[in-house]
Amino acid sequence: MRTLPEPVRRLAAWCAVILLVCGVAYIGIRLCVALRPAVVPVLLALLGTALLLPLHRWLVRAKVNRSVAAGATCAAVLGAVGGAVYVVTVTLVDTWDQIVASLRRAVRSLADRFGLAETSLEDLADDALNTLDRFGGTVASGVVTGVGMAAQALGMAVLALLLVFFFLRDSDRAAATLRSLVPHGSADLVEAMARRAFEGVEGFMRGTTVVALVDAVCITAGLLILRVPGALGLGAIVFIGAYVPYLGAFASGTAAVLVALADRGLVIALWALGVVLAVQMLEGNIFQPVVQSRTVRMHPAVVLVALTAGASVAGVVGVLLAVPVTAAAFGVFRELRARYAGPDGPPAPGPSAERPADA
Repeated sequence: MRTLPEPVRRLAAWCAVILLVCGVAYIGIRLCVALRPAVVPVLLALLGTALLLPLHRWLVRAKVNRSVAAGATCAAVLGAVGGAVYVVTVTLVDTWDQIVASLRRAVRSLADRFGLAETSLEDLADDALNTLDRFGGTVASGVVTGVGMAAQALGMAVLALLLVFFFLRDSDRAAATLRSLVPHGSADLVEAMARRAFEGVEGFMRGTTVVALVDAVCITAGLLILRVPGALGLGAIVFIGAYVPYLGAFASGTAAVLVALADRGLVIALWALGVVLAVQMLEGNIFQPVVQSRTVRMHPAVVLVALTAGASVAGVVGVLLAVPVTAAAFGVFRELRARYAGPDGPPAPGPSAERPADA
């Protein structure tokens, strides 16, 4: 090694470090995937804590008991989410026959307008039934699998909600607990890194909440102008769906267009689709880049790469967690760079290492 030039030795050292870090990261990711039923609720609980912690702090400053404040915060969020899902579900169930009838009328209208071959919907339905009969066993197996996955998702959601309660209630002891788990000489650095990581997650949740609120207000206003029933509930679903990049927007937009199609007809449904697409385009090109660049400070290209990687590793859950995990990693990297990239070496513990009254 000494016979090699200095730049080559440095390159070899950096390659070894990068390979070691990538190996450790790969093993960690595989362990998280294997322990998904336990890891996912913890990560979701951290996201919920980052979003709800300001409200919990406000209640505590108002002299509310910490446990009561945590329970009230969780109950308020659960009520809001459950109420929105219930309103939209009832609306879709009540109008499902109208949606199917409207779709049939739309298909017939398009077939008559463009002179398509007269293939009845009943023939298509018969073909679909024959296919279901042929692969009935596969369909039944899929239904059983889907029920099992739904039960597992419900269990993880309940566990995540309980963890949010405990994280909020004991947030004032988080720093002391973390310092007690690491060697004394590294306590300041580990606490500073943890704070930077949590600040990154807080920034993501705060920015996503602002973008979700703008989307929900704009789409709700458009649906109210078009006199679509259940506009407020649909707007609430848009707000909730904004926390799941891309998939949430698609699901909430589809629900809005279907309800408009069922109650107001094809023309109003197309107008509703235009409203949804316009708002989503404004979000993707204006709202989200501006807000996220100030709260998370990540380039949109980094966000897209993180979403792609998260989807390949853990599917929908990976899409949900990719950006906040990346934001936390960027926060840790900035803390390390601030401490060790300066000309004078590691600085003395600064304000980032101080313990606030309520972490």
